[in-house]
Amino acid sequence: MRFRSLPFISAATLVFVSAQSLHAQGGATKAGKATADSVKSRLLSVNKVYGVVNNEPITRTQVMDRIFSMQGPNAPPLDSMAIDTLAPLILKELMADEIQLQKAKAEKIEIPEADIRAKSDEDYKEVRGRFPSEVEMLRAVKQSGFASIEEFKKNREDQLRNEMTKRDLMAKSKRDGKIPAVNVTEADVTTAFNAQKASFPKKPASVGFRQIILPLNPSQASKDKARAKADSLRKELVAHPDLFESMAKHESMDDASKELGGDLGWRRRGELVPEFERAIFSLNPGVISPIVETIYGYHIIRVDRVQPAEVKSRHILIKFNVDSTDAARSMRLADSVATLWRNGANYDTLVAHFHDTGNDELKTVPEFTRDSLPLSYQKAIRDHKAGDIVGPFPIADDQLKLSKPVVLQLTKVEEAGEYTIDQLRERIRNQLTEQKSVQRFIEQLLSQAYVWVSPEMAIKKPAAVKLVP
Repeated sequence: MRFRSLPFISAATLVFVSAQSLHAQGGATKAGKATADSVKSRLLSVNKVYGVVNNEPITRTQVMDRIFSMQGPNAPPLDSMAIDTLAPLILKELMADEIQLQKAKAEKIEIPEADIRAKSDEDYKEVRGRFPSEVEMLRAVKQSGFASIEEFKKNREDQLRNEMTKRDLMAKSKRDGKIPAVNVTEADVTTAFNAQKASFPKKPASVGFRQIILPLNPSQASKDKARAKADSLRKELVAHPDLFESMAKHESMDDASKELGGDLGWRRRGELVPEFERAIFSLNPGVISPIVETIYGYHIIRVDRVQPAEVKSRHILIKFNVDSTDAARSMRLADSVATLWRNGANYDTLVAHFHDTGNDELKTVPEFTRDSLPLSYQKAIRDHKAGDIVGPFPIADDQLKLSKPVVLQLTKVEEAGEYTIDQLRERIRNQLTEQKSVQRFIEQLLSQAYVWVSPEMAIKKPAAVKLVP
């Protein structure tokens, strides 16, 4: 259980290339005359060239396509002033993309086409789900400038190929120690927070708590009945060990392994409950185990194969029967636990004695969005404050088809409101560090390349870095 992290902001959208790399006078950086002449010859094409990276031109069409792709299909058209403001910034993005792709090619980074198609298909399904019909989607696709859905999908595949290539380039460069270290100061963090705090969403109401979930323990009569069944099956297996797999398919109550003849596959230490693990790592292959009791019931086990640190085994599980009478008894016990806790009993002592060891829910939840909690939790903690001990209240146990009781103490209660800089400081710092490191890396690549920018594409005003929690 944790809050979502700040989304990563593409470094390409933040790169404002230094004057040494891109300058508005149309001059070239360090490059030979031959390279400059070959580039100049390409500037005569009908489509206006806004910039060049090595021998690759970036055209007005590419810039405009990127601008229009940023708009929704029903957005009003941009006026000429807005386009003139955006175009230089988009050119910087495209030049940053181009130098990364060139570097990736030099590093022989290639993305398997199967990976691209798989991701493209996943994206397409998500987009298709937004429309009630194929006709509605085609209409939106055409409004976005594509002739067909196939052209839209092909464009998305190209985008994904570039995104995944740049991702792998950055990962390789980090492994190789080529991403420069940058320093992010407190002033940088404060400036970024103040610049964007008006656009942050509201911080949702949240709570923190620590809890005790009590198990539904079977009655002694139920355990005796299950044990008698397990003893009977084991006696038959000792006499006829070759019946193990067929008996598991007919008698085992473990739905996950029943159809496999009780097969649990290869297991290492630490993967199973302690009682079961001790049994399989002490048995010789082919031997029928004694009855082994765990929180799940009674097990009859056979080890099939052994190799260093791993055991391949089968089992037959006979579960205890748990019914509403057992659930009521567990609720009464939970009420006693709540009373002890309210009267000053130590939480660690209570959780050690009463918490359901077979439950994978966290015992302590430092912070969680209130509206994302299960409804049973939301209802129980309503109108309570930090420090209150709440419950017992029931939560569903999907396996047993009954409810388990929970007792919890609220450790934190915060209403919805504005984010503070202290709440976002580390996330902003990490994001800025990532962005500046990538920006510096791209600037280094561009400083080693032939770069030309049309004078009309000079950036007159830097764009702000946007941070969103």
